[in-house]
Amino acid sequence: QRVLRLAEMCRRLQTEEEKVLPFYSSSLAEGEQQEAQRVLEEAPTEPLAQALQDYLGLELFWQLFNKAKLEEQALGLEQQALRERNQQLRELLGQYLAGISGSQEVPGEPKPL
Repeated sequence: QRVLRLAEMCRRLQTEEEKVLPFYSSSLAEGEQQEAQRVLEEAPTEPLAQALQDYLGLELFWQLFNKAKLEEQALGLEQQALRERNQQLRELLGQYLAGISGSQEVPGEPKPL
């Protein structure tokens, strides 16, 4: 039930573009795509493959979930880079303000900037 609620929440938050074209095009060649489709249509013989066949309906959910996780990680990396840049700018601003204020402890030292 939790997965179904998450899927419904994801559906409501999708943009119009994602509803029409939710994923990037496949990087497989035409022949590879046909081979993959043929393998998917075959009846599974191994027990694990049979169990996975029961969950094919969740494939779209997992694709959306994985896409969201990748975007979350990318945004986290971008946020960290922005934090670091912000810290650098704060340090530069501090040096600039210290340089123009004229409040130096040792009068003979050159100004920071």
